[in-house]
Amino acid sequence: MEQVIVVGAGLAGSEAAWQLARRGVPVELREMKPHKMTPAHHTAYFGELVCSNSLRSDQLENAVGLLKEELRWCGSLIMACADAHRVEAGGALAVDRHAFAAAITETLRSHPNITVTEEEVTEIPPDGPVILATGPLTSEALSDAIRRRFPNSRYLNFFDAAAPLVTFESVDMDHAWFASRYDRGTPDYINCPMSREEYEAFWQELVTAQEAEVHGFEDAGVFEGCMPVEVMARRGRETLCYGPLKPVGLKDPRTGREPYAVVQLRRDNAQGSIYNLVGFQTHLRFPEQKRVFSMIPALEHAEYVRYGVMHRNTFLDSPRLLDRYYRVREEERLMFAGQITGVEGYVESTASGCLAAVELARRLAGRPPVNFPRETAIGALALYISDRSVANFQPMNVNFGLIPQLGYRVKGKRNKNAALSQRALDALAGLELD
Repeated sequence: MEQVIVVGAGLAGSEAAWQLARRGVPVELREMKPHKMTPAHHTAYFGELVCSNSLRSDQLENAVGLLKEELRWCGSLIMACADAHRVEAGGALAVDRHAFAAAITETLRSHPNITVTEEEVTEIPPDGPVILATGPLTSEALSDAIRRRFPNSRYLNFFDAAAPLVTFESVDMDHAWFASRYDRGTPDYINCPMSREEYEAFWQELVTAQEAEVHGFEDAGVFEGCMPVEVMARRGRETLCYGPLKPVGLKDPRTGREPYAVVQLRRDNAQGSIYNLVGFQTHLRFPEQKRVFSMIPALEHAEYVRYGVMHRNTFLDSPRLLDRYYRVREEERLMFAGQITGVEGYVESTASGCLAAVELARRLAGRPPVNFPRETAIGALALYISDRSVANFQPMNVNFGLIPQLGYRVKGKRNKNAALSQRALDALAGLELD
């Protein structure tokens, strides 16, 4: 069988190499460590966790818990090593990071179908099947090569500025209404009003809230060209009221008057299940975002599927470039996996590597692809990154907002999420992966 080149031995690349090798596909795994290190990495291990040692919730009432269970069903190496080297962390799956990465490394290096080449890849391999899984800190040389390959599309390598996302069902519509400014066109926005007293309390907390630290591989350029909402607020008490929170042309149907300030939410997916806070790109710590933004009456109980971020990121404009199998639409031999595709998080990166490898192994064997349905977490992520209707593409963690709702009422959020997870696992049982 034709050999596959996998570039990058992070979580996505390691999972992809494993899934291919266990299906009898010969793999050359190219990894630049230890000869060249990124500022975020410190060991020669594959699958090194560069930030937290937590893979987040392990409960089926949480979307990432469902994603983990789906990966276990797929025979994931990353999940097997995580389960074997678990440390106590309540309902989360946290690992002994060194033992975890060492186990991944030993498994891949000792597999008879995997050859490890320790070198920096500076060009996209010109022939044969390739999975590029080089992560958000892709080397400058390879990043330039990818940019040259897609000259007519956005290849994004910059300090990412993204506003928080909330689920529609968690917005208190008793304190909000649908409308476009001056009632022009269709009522596309959810408008969340604040009185003067509510706004001034919100502003005071916003300007004094704690910001996230800047990492060593970032710099002050993070804020250039896209001002965080908290920085804008510090320019004056009323600045936001003349910017993203201006109420002009928005009459509250409850009062018939323009509010003192209005936070607008804009639909972020075709299903209308997720909305973003317009103009709220921010560098605040995640707990601070939840605390301060919950002072907006309509968002008091909002469920955040992604917090605002401003950090260095390298990712493709995947909806225009990739299909649901993480293949380049115009060059199917070339695939991407991991955070470079716009999935966000350890487990999500692993899932992309798993799906890409499953698809590639079947294609090399002359078999049809496996279509993970949208009802599954793996399928929902793949369909999100390949959805051409997404105009302003931003990286995303897995969340139940990406998955179709049940179509019937279940009392209680945990019970509803558990039902969504059970439906996903039932759908997986009907798939043939090998």
